[in-house]
Order: sequence, then structure tokens, then C-alpha cells
Amino acid sequence: MNGAKVAYRPVGLALGAVSGMIAGAAFKQAWKMIEGEGDAPSATDEDRSWREVLIAAALQGAIFAVVKAAVDRSGAVAARRATGTWPG
Repeated sequence: MNGAKVAYRPVGLALGAVSGMIAGAAFKQAWKMIEGEGDAPSATDEDRSWREVLIAAALQGAIFAVVKAAVDRSGAVAARRATGTWPG
């Protein structure tokens, strides 16, 4: 492992935590727009249908994946600009 990859590792971990918080907030807003009320259902929510639970899970996963990819890619681009080496 080269020095740039080792130096980027803590930055990548921090970016991962930030992306999780951003994705969580984005999902809550998206669910409010779709459902118009309250929290998204959890898998063990007895009062919600299978359809509603699975749609919420799929939406949450898609938002998380997109946000994580965008944040990771932005961090890698910034690292390359700063060091001249791609961290991945």
C-alpha cells in the first residue's frame, strides 16, 4: 500500500460517516414527500404492509448508495488534486 492510500484511509472513514448522515437526512425528506406523514416503516412494524416496508427499504438503499458514491468520489478527486495520486 502506498503512502497516499494509507493517508487517505482516515479521510475515507470520516467521509463514510458523513455520507451516512447525509443519506439518512435525505431519506427522511424523501419519505415525507412520498408518504406525507411520519417516519418510514421498519421491517418489524406490524401496522405497515409488506409493500410499504419493501418500498421504504429499497428507497433508503438507493439513496444511501448514491450519496455514498458521490461523497467517496468527491473525496478521491480532492485527494488526487492535493497529492497527485488517486487514493483508491
